[in-house]
Amino acid sequence: MKLPRFTQVRELADGTKAYRFNPPQKFITAGVVERVELGPDLSAARAAAREHNAKIDEWRKSQAEILDVRKGSKLSLLVRDYCNSSNFTMLRKSTQKDYKYFLNNMVQTLEDARISDVTTRRAKAAYEKWIHSGVPYANHVCAAASILYNYAIDREYLTFNPFAHVKRKTPIQRKVVWQHEHVVQFLNTAYSEWRWRNIGLIAQMAYEWVQRLGDMRVLEWESIDLDAKRLDLQQSKRRAAVSLPISGELTNMLTQQHEDFGFQKYVAPMITPVRGEFVPHTKQRLSKVSRQVILAAGLPSELWLMDLRRTGTTQMNDAGVSMGQIMSVTGHVNPQSVKPYLTHTYASANSALTQRQNNGKSIVPCRMKGDT
Repeated sequence: MKLPRFTQVRELADGTKAYRFNPPQKFITAGVVERVELGPDLSAARAAAREHNAKIDEWRKSQAEILDVRKGSKLSLLVRDYCNSSNFTMLRKSTQKDYKYFLNNMVQTLEDARISDVTTRRAKAAYEKWIHSGVPYANHVCAAASILYNYAIDREYLTFNPFAHVKRKTPIQRKVVWQHEHVVQFLNTAYSEWRWRNIGLIAQMAYEWVQRLGDMRVLEWESIDLDAKRLDLQQSKRRAAVSLPISGELTNMLTQQHEDFGFQKYVAPMITPVRGEFVPHTKQRLSKVSRQVILAAGLPSELWLMDLRRTGTTQMNDAGVSMGQIMSVTGHVNPQSVKPYLTHTYASANSALTQRQNNGKSIVPCRMKGDT
């Protein structure tokens, strides 16, 4: 009996046979397939093994094309080469998606030039074009392009990275914070409409827990313990782990949410399923719908949902919370990383000067000499 490639058979303790798909490590490292148990049913095991082998064959075919990359190859071929490499497949799925987006934009801007024809001057000119879409966008594309060329150097396609010498501009740091009454106004407006309800919950969780919108957007029920009123979250950025309490008001909201959406894994998905499945809001949709809520609530147009994390951090700082405690909430491991979230406020300055005065260090006894 001939089994599909990489399929093994073993005898169990009760005398029955079971099958296992056991491919070479290189395919696992590349993220193509995994080692899996196929069960005792030979027919089902054969079918599953064929599917896994089809993925391997497809990957091998792409690798065969990749071997043709050389100095005179087009940028698009280098991008395809990189996206099939272990360097790329070992990245998080969200990072892979972002890199593909930025690299495709780079290819378009440079008109799919030959990789050896992209000089530093040409790279700088491309960066100046990207600046028109914003400094953060330009820096992201430039960073992705530099990673691509470093990969090409590592593969010995080239010896020079033209994007390594592009001086990136420093984006203007946003300092906008929400007033508490603005947050309440936003939530009241969002919760007043069923279509906006989950946008409101995402905003409330981001505000109360001082977390990134992206983590709240894809938050799953398995991270929440309603009985213990506790959130255990592994943040998507740098994989920091935080454990946070759930307030009574938010517990009530989440309890109601669980009754309505607890049958699937996401805490605040889109209210309308996509192809029969409930999925998280996309970044673009979250931004678009939140603008509609802000407009309907009559709030200042300068407010963005992404500012809620800065708002919460600033409020903790104003309240005299220590940096260590702030970091235990935000998940930062370096105080320097927290500083962009802090803004200079009257409350913070007043707290600092009051504490100084209470410690007897601010008032210097003196007499004002009157007129003679």
